[in-house]
Amino acid sequence: MIQASVIGATGYVGQELVRLLHKHPQAELCGVTSRSQAGQPLADLYGSLRGQVDLVLEEQDIPAMADRSDIMFFALPHGLASGLITEPVLKSTKVIDLGADFRIQDPAVYHQWYHNEHQSPQLLAQSIYGLPELQRTAIPQYRLVANPGCYTTCSILSLAPLMQHPQVQLDTIVIDAKSGLTGAGRGLALGTHFTEANESMKAYKVAAHRHTPEIEEQLGQQAGKPIQLVFTPHLAPMNRGILATCYIKFSGCLDSQTIWQLYKDFYRTSPFVRILEWGVFPETSWVKGSNFCDIGLALEERTQTLVVIGAIDNLVKGAAGQAVQNMNLLFGLPETTGLGDVAAFPI
Repeated sequence: MIQASVIGATGYVGQELVRLLHKHPQAELCGVTSRSQAGQPLADLYGSLRGQVDLVLEEQDIPAMADRSDIMFFALPHGLASGLITEPVLKSTKVIDLGADFRIQDPAVYHQWYHNEHQSPQLLAQSIYGLPELQRTAIPQYRLVANPGCYTTCSILSLAPLMQHPQVQLDTIVIDAKSGLTGAGRGLALGTHFTEANESMKAYKVAAHRHTPEIEEQLGQQAGKPIQLVFTPHLAPMNRGILATCYIKFSGCLDSQTIWQLYKDFYRTSPFVRILEWGVFPETSWVKGSNFCDIGLALEERTQTLVVIGAIDNLVKGAAGQAVQNMNLLFGLPETTGLGDVAAFPI
């Protein structure tokens, strides 16, 4: 059994990791930590775990936890993991960081968008961006995996098949994305109070969202050259889910069957990406609680603009589920192990 620990288990992503690891047939939770609630049973904070998970939250002793873990999941706010993940830790255990610290390879770009100095820039070259659909064969060669963000996962998967198509105009990409409230974390904030967020939609961090360089870097790698795009996030009055509507123009004419087949071929070995029939579009309710990414396609023929719509659960495929998918690859397991849940509906 893989001995797994969760560093920062009291946030939404942390508890989702605990839920998925608890039911994983080849993994066993050996420890959970909290910076502020050590000594409390985790089930006291999340009643859904009562009678299922009896772990008590521990102090955040990273070296000690590394010694007894085969893998550690860091579910911490941005800026913390890079100071806790060290060479000795990586010699003791494998690490999946669910924050942003190792997602961007250039520490100057990281500083520009996150306003933090990277505390372990020497480890960036030892990390890999853990989007399994694009890095499936490379991930097992690493001990440090940067788990992608939720907006980023949905956006990249929605657009990656197009990046090397000769008729795609890479300077026309626009991503309009919506997220459920859990994407903002469990901490208290005025904008996520029920009376502030319910029955309302709003854009936020317009032209300044931190996932922008992450999306650009990964799509640029697929394209083989740097790209820039417009990304606008919105807060939607739902608990879970990401819906990304992406626009990209073509030069010349393409028919719908060619585009659809391009996507089918690109993801033919990706069990969690579902390319819907042409003209069928995803909904967040059909992926809630699952590790699937649903993608729908439409062509606006008047302007030769392709509309690509992707949907994921931000806590599963956008965070904890993808982390478990990466763990499976690191340990040579089928990537679907422990992740076969059908979406819960209605919920």
